[in-house]
Amino acid sequence: MAGPDDGPVLMFSHGFGTDQNMWGRILPYFTEKYRVVLFDHVGSGGSDKGAYDSGTYSSIGPYVMDLLEICDELDLRDVTLVGHSVGAMMAVEAACKDGGARLNRLVLLTASPSYLDHPEDGYIGGFTRHELDDLFVSLEANYLVWANSMAPVFMNNPASPELGTEIQGSFGRIKPMVGRDFARVAFLSDVRHLLGSVDVPALILQTTDDVVTPPHIGAYLLEKLPHGTLVTLAAKGHFPQASAPEETAGAILDYLQGPL
Repeated sequence: MAGPDDGPVLMFSHGFGTDQNMWGRILPYFTEKYRVVLFDHVGSGGSDKGAYDSGTYSSIGPYVMDLLEICDELDLRDVTLVGHSVGAMMAVEAACKDGGARLNRLVLLTASPSYLDHPEDGYIGGFTRHELDDLFVSLEANYLVWANSMAPVFMNNPASPELGTEIQGSFGRIKPMVGRDFARVAFLSDVRHLLGSVDVPALILQTTDDVVTPPHIGAYLLEKLPHGTLVTLAAKGHFPQASAPEETAGAILDYLQGPL
């Protein structure tokens, strides 16, 4: 944790392939006023690797329960939960399970409720099942080769190659088994049915060119969330907290300083 103990609580939930270090560039914008809570999902970063079990962590549910247990253990109240990518899916489910007891606002960064297309109801998540099956085959064949090739694509900032290298390192620090499992959780989860039950305000933060999250997803989230606000950043790529920290933090701060 960082920041004043009596400050408003900001809790950050990272996405696939990363850990709490991915928030490092935006933290200085918050730690003077906010009590910042960082953590690593089981299997990532500095988490207890012995606690990871493929069968247990085969869906986002156990990750959500871990997140809420942290809130209970630290007795956190009036929490703004910032979720990135699949961490945003977790934030949606956490808000539904929490019922306003501890979480009072969400920030959904480059979020999607489902990355998989669902042609039966006209939903286009951005990936067909065939495309995801090919992705999973690549992961099974050699996770590290896949991570090294795809990380810069997800970052999508070729003018700053050091950012691609940074995300390659982050992907590479995860055990291949965990990476393969977590990819399936990220790309196959579907929280669309929960969006209408999110009773807390939610900021939807999109970028202008995200290969993982198509532009129309932000509009979809805005339509389905009862108390949503959509902001599109000038930043490109799936990791604006790293590639455009000032803009990303500024958008979050503007939202936090507004009315609930």
